[in-house]
This record gives sequence, structure tokens and C-alpha cells, in this order.
Amino acid sequence: MTASDWRKILKQLKSREVKVKKFLKHNKPKERKYGIATKKCERCGRFGAHISSYGLNLCRHCFREIAEEIGFRKYS
Repeated sequence: MTASDWRKILKQLKSREVKVKKFLKHNKPKERKYGIATKKCERCGRFGAHISSYGLNLCRHCFREIAEEIGFRKYS
């Protein structure tokens, strides 16, 4: 079950409070303390290729798109 799957089902159950609690107890992914899934891109949500230097918390794809807006310069 992917992260988006359990959120979709949760939206369908929002009117039934007891079922929501039981569903979350058994199906919500656990919070990660270490490993690749702990760091997530703040812009797109990707897990891999994460740049945490300077407190950026972006994946490399998003960093390339907005690097000049942030103030980084590209040297050939």
C-alpha cells in the first residue's frame, strides 16, 4: 500500500469516526526515524537525491529548477 492509497481511502471514511480510527491503527505507515524515507523534498515530496545542506531540504531536481531564484550561481 503506497502513501497515497491510504489517504484516498481515509477521505472516503471521513464521516465514520470509529472506522477511521480502526483504519488508521492498522493501515497508516509508521513514522520513520532513520533511512531514506525520513528525508523528503519540501517542494515535490520525493525521497531520493535529497539535498539538506544549508537547510534546503530539496531533491536535486527541484534544486536545479529554483537554484538561481534562491541565490546560487552556476559555474561551468
